[in-house]
Amino acid sequence: MSVGGRAHVRRSLYMATVTAIKYNPVIRAFFHRLVAAGRPGNVAVMAAMRKLLTILNAMLRDRRPWQTA
Repeated sequence: MSVGGRAHVRRSLYMATVTAIKYNPVIRAFFHRLVAAGRPGNVAVMAAMRKLLTILNAMLRDRRPWQTA
């Protein structure tokens, strides 16, 4: 369970990640790889949240749109 940081940002990021796991092939593959490796679902979602946040920060830094590969 993650309790650090701002709660409203964390909730929004969680919902964005759940949606990304369903529709985004990059995040979906990452999530399923972690679950297949034996990680609990909540741990895999938190890792996917961090990965999504890292990708979004890089997009803002480089001023680039989403790229799948």
